[in-house]
Amino acid sequence: MPVGTWFAVGTLASWLAIIFGLKMVGQLFFVGTGQLDSDPGRTRADLRLNSLLTGVFAAIGIYLTAPFSKTGYKLPLVWFVMPWTAWLGFACTGLMLARSAQTITAISPEERLGKLKAAMGLFGAVVVFVGLFKYDQESKIEILKGGIPLTLAMALGTLGLAIAAVGAMVVTAHSANACGLGKTIITQLALLAGSVVFGIPFVFLLVTSFKEDQDMSSKNGIVWIPKVTETVPYLSPDKAKKHYEVMYEGKVVEGLEIGQEAGKVKIDIFKPISIRGTTFLAERSELKEVPVAAKVYTTKVGNVPVKGFESDSLADGSRILQILEPPSMKGKATTVKPDQTEPVRHVGLRTENYSEALSYLPPETLNGLVYVKNTLILVVMNVIGTILGSSIVAYAFSRMKFPGKEKMFSVLLATMMLPSAITLLPQFLIFRTLGWIDTLYPLWVPAFFGSAFNIFLLRQFFSQIPMELEDAAKIDGCTYLKTFWSIMIPQIKPALAVIAIWTFMGAWNNFMGPLIYINSPENMPLSYSLALFKGDRSGEPGLLMAFSTLTVIPVIALFAFAQRYFIEGVTLSGLGGR
Repeated sequence: MPVGTWFAVGTLASWLAIIFGLKMVGQLFFVGTGQLDSDPGRTRADLRLNSLLTGVFAAIGIYLTAPFSKTGYKLPLVWFVMPWTAWLGFACTGLMLARSAQTITAISPEERLGKLKAAMGLFGAVVVFVGLFKYDQESKIEILKGGIPLTLAMALGTLGLAIAAVGAMVVTAHSANACGLGKTIITQLALLAGSVVFGIPFVFLLVTSFKEDQDMSSKNGIVWIPKVTETVPYLSPDKAKKHYEVMYEGKVVEGLEIGQEAGKVKIDIFKPISIRGTTFLAERSELKEVPVAAKVYTTKVGNVPVKGFESDSLADGSRILQILEPPSMKGKATTVKPDQTEPVRHVGLRTENYSEALSYLPPETLNGLVYVKNTLILVVMNVIGTILGSSIVAYAFSRMKFPGKEKMFSVLLATMMLPSAITLLPQFLIFRTLGWIDTLYPLWVPAFFGSAFNIFLLRQFFSQIPMELEDAAKIDGCTYLKTFWSIMIPQIKPALAVIAIWTFMGAWNNFMGPLIYINSPENMPLSYSLALFKGDRSGEPGLLMAFSTLTVIPVIALFAFAQRYFIEGVTLSGLGGR
């Protein structure tokens, strides 16, 4: 037998030993807490059997996998690299064996015959897949061998946690058989664990948005607690390195003095970054000198450790540090190589990532406010249009009588089968004919014509409302429109709430629509601007995560406030698995 096959058998035996071992631990807890079933002898026999199986599989696993653990024991892992024919052949073999075993426990002859026929059909599938595998001469099965390195401390710690988890489950089940407390605790713990797992990406997004560049990658893994480099305000005596604030086209900018012209000072802008490199003339009286944020470093002067801030740098990269500590050397300057310095850092948040991310946006977007305005227009109009258009059509299909109603409703449902790619070009040609390209109209006007799924959902809700309400409204003299608005709409508020939330999220995250119809920055929504920002600043994760955080905060806030309506609507609509 090939070496890889022996390793695979050993891996299977090792994991079976773990499974039976945990089962044995659980049974020991049951015996220890007095939770024996109606046949104590059977429980003890199962315990002895699981103990035996644990020992046998552990011995086989260690014997077969030990030769591959030259640098210490590893928990073995194995994976098979093989074509789809082999995968399907193995799957059908497993199902065939399962069906064959079920023929033994079948209650009636009819059930036994059905299981036997299923097993024979699966056997035929196995023969077909094996033939296909043999037919392809290049097909082969490779076994990838590996393992999780285990130290003694790690193995003991993992074993202790597993035993504690099994014990907690047994004790909880024992102490809450009557009141259901154990089930509640386990459910809440499962929900908490799920929240933690699904919340990790958002936490990573938020933490990364406050990191400095040096914390983006680390040899120790992900940096979860960001740090910032300590700085001190410094007014440079060098005229060419002084930073000035001045008004330019109605807004405050920062720049450097690069010369004089016609009796005025020539300023080179470096903030905001979107217009960096722009030069203009200003009166000296308009300039306001602002301090530079000088980074603080530690180094050694001789054998004395000192701390100082960088006041200047030389052409070879050396730093000129103005010493801050010790007090006896304060005010002195020293020149050191970059590799001889260490930045002084402390736990903190680099909030400048957010302002810098916004400063990269084009000036005409007003630091992203134009993107927000466009997105809000799309969201509001889509929500209003979807709710209004879909509810009116759904009311007509559920309550009104007109020729061809059922056939028209069937055609409406059939449109749900059409891929969006099919209707993409005709829609574009229609909107181009209307002159709506590079406007927001193609992104919200279609919402007023309803959505097939939303119409179907609301029709089901309308159909469940008793006819007596509508009859009473007619007796009181209400028209169809009055009945729809005053009687029917209040009855389906949960459905309207969930449709509004779905529409909000879809309009907020819509990227394909703006990509097709929008060309100019002043008409772009946040989703499109985020994609462009990612393309421009993909090498700066801090800025990208900061901009991404700004775009998702409104969605998270909406879900936090509208969570009750969302869950209620999903439950009542039958989409919650009821």
